[in-house]
Amino acid sequence: MGSKVSEGELVHVFLVSFPGQGHVNPLLRLGKRLASKGLLVTFSAPESYGAEMKKANPKISNEPTPYGSGMMRFDFFEDEWDHSKPNGDDLGMYLQHLELIGKKILPTMIKKYAEQGSPVSCLINNPFIPWVCDVAESLGIPSVMLWVQSAASFSCYYHYSESLVPFPSESQPEIDVQLPCMPLLKYDEVPSFLHPSSPYIFLKSAILGQFKNISKLTFILMETFQELEHDVVDYLSKIFPIKTIGPLFKYPKELAPNDVQGDFMKVENCIDWLDTKSPSSVVYISFGSVVILKKEQVEEIAYGLLNSGVDFLWVIRPPTKVQNFDPLLLPDGFLEKSGDKGKIVQWCPQGQVLSHPSVACFVTHCGWNSTMEALSSGVPVLAFPQWGDQVTDAKYLVDVFKVGLRLCRGDRIIPREEVEKCVREATSGPKAAEIQENALKWKKKAEEAVAEGGSSERNMQAFVDYVRSV
Repeated sequence: MGSKVSEGELVHVFLVSFPGQGHVNPLLRLGKRLASKGLLVTFSAPESYGAEMKKANPKISNEPTPYGSGMMRFDFFEDEWDHSKPNGDDLGMYLQHLELIGKKILPTMIKKYAEQGSPVSCLINNPFIPWVCDVAESLGIPSVMLWVQSAASFSCYYHYSESLVPFPSESQPEIDVQLPCMPLLKYDEVPSFLHPSSPYIFLKSAILGQFKNISKLTFILMETFQELEHDVVDYLSKIFPIKTIGPLFKYPKELAPNDVQGDFMKVENCIDWLDTKSPSSVVYISFGSVVILKKEQVEEIAYGLLNSGVDFLWVIRPPTKVQNFDPLLLPDGFLEKSGDKGKIVQWCPQGQVLSHPSVACFVTHCGWNSTMEALSSGVPVLAFPQWGDQVTDAKYLVDVFKVGLRLCRGDRIIPREEVEKCVREATSGPKAAEIQENALKWKKKAEEAVAEGGSSERNMQAFVDYVRSV
């Protein structure tokens, strides 16, 4: 995949990922982009998650492997955490433990590379592990964060952390939030970790911890593109050293999209099935790697799909060691009734699925990765947000980018009649045509952003030039 070059000759960047599928994927994509431009990239994460990645991806190697004009390797670290013990799946406790272990292990790993003649020139992390900036500072290495949510969400967290505008509180739980260069957000459209009713206090602390450490960052690389969030990016860029480099999902033409992947589960082949379907006829349903729906909601979605008569591809992932939950059961007889009109898979190559001509729309939890993948593939969405930044992304998909319909709001169970109505509206008729047209416009802008001379490609190259100058 490139001419032979020794690792000692290449400028070395070290990437540390929070161990979640939605964090690993964009950081790994960034790593591949940097390697393709001639850097040596070491990708690191806790070994308990690294083991899952290695099982699903045989190409993952701890040896530097040629990639584009650079190289890539994986170096997972032992997090000394037993996920099977009582409280083993307590994310709050795990995050605290990971910080203690990471602050000891990372400096040792980085010093080892320096002794081997391959010193680290830049340390890059994603949100939820803000302590990586402390490690970089202690070693005198430039520190960079890849922000894996929207610029709009970043603005929400920033204004909240600095108490610059009122947000929903115990005494005023339903106030609207007006931020510069953004539409008015209703109380349930602000990232839900910031709402007083959120049960995920530890995630709020982790993400706000990144804002406490923000002055230590040389750059904030953002997984968005200038044209998509123009006004808010311009506003934030006057305050922070931001470079938009997305969509990272759009691979450089010279690199195959089916090389090293960051999935925690083996992907199933569903492309052959999609090949048998007519253009714009299939509804694709996936709620990402974390969202778990109530059994009643799964049943209503299932019957809504059946009653709509559309073809559908539905990702229903199995329980994993790392995330201990009961498997979702489809209603009795559902698979027999759907026949060849439906296909259920445990995990799939989402990028390839969304790029497939037979896919008409995407029923999504509106995580930012899925949002960016849908926008850059030109696929309309049915927004089904659950928590976190998903509620803000849904607001933008429906009201700002105008590429979708809102399927739910709040945590009520959406009945099958509503599911059926929305599926029909998103796949045929005047509304479907309108959101399809808007989706294709964003696809074109996304492609232009990462093409030679585009806004994201210029920013990516400027970042690589900076790292080389260090």
